Amino acid sequence: MNKDYKAIEEKLTGFLRGELNKIGIGKAVIGLSGGIDSAVSAFLTAKAIGADNLLGVLMPYKTSSKSSVTDAESVVKKLGMRSKKVDITDMVDSYLGKLDGDVSSVRKGNVMARMRMIVLYDESARENAIVIGTGNKTEIYLGYTTLWGDSACGINPVGDLYKTQIFGLAKHLGVPESILNKRPSADLWEGQTDEGEMGILYAEVDNYLIAKFDEQRSTEELVKLGFEKSFIEKVDKMIAKNEFKRFPPKIGRIK
Repeated sequence: MNKDYKAIEEKLTGFLRGELNKIGIGKAVIGLSGGIDSAVSAFLTAKAIGADNLLGVLMPYKTSSKSSVTDAESVVKKLGMRSKKVDITDMVDSYLGKLDGDVSSVRKGNVMARMRMIVLYDESARENAIVIGTGNKTEIYLGYTTLWGDSACGINPVGDLYKTQIFGLAKHLGVPESILNKRPSADLWEGQTDEGEMGILYAEVDNYLIAKFDEQRSTEELVKLGFEKSFIEKVDKMIAKNEFKRFPPKIGRIK
């Protein structure tokens, strides 16, 4: 796993500048959740195109933790970027209030994620800017994302970085300590954490994904490396089940 974070920073900021120049857009919009992924994406984008050209949008829901907002604000302050806050509570509750029966936490979380993307794309239209993605490689492999929600973007600078690389790059970039030290969470409901919801530790699953995909290890080799068969089956099932999220929709061909 590449841990040359200075080289990674240079590669990804160059990628951002090159792609935005190619499409002729000089500004960007990003959703700031107070988490480490959006912070790293914001730092990279600000370095690539300048903080004045980046708008951070904070989109809390009524159950969002206070630290999500204060941590997002710490990124805004440190980078000197523009920002605005759009509370999505009324928008989400207006839709949920029209539904019959109980709405699961997963459904509610998906509605919140997609509502946030409506806001971001509207802001991008107003700004003539591109939406910056925040999804990392681990989440992409596992499908731990909401399709057309937090997975939606115009360009993603961190999608080839495993979660453990995100932490290393965040330290290199100078992301605020409060963000570095908290447990990753989509903050969709009180007490929710990514690892708790998936039942998998990022450090362990990253080691597995690197061995499986980057090193092309067989199942037998993975077992010899110390991965439990039950763990292998669980992760492989997540990867297979969510494969449709990693690619554009399949199109039925008539020729």
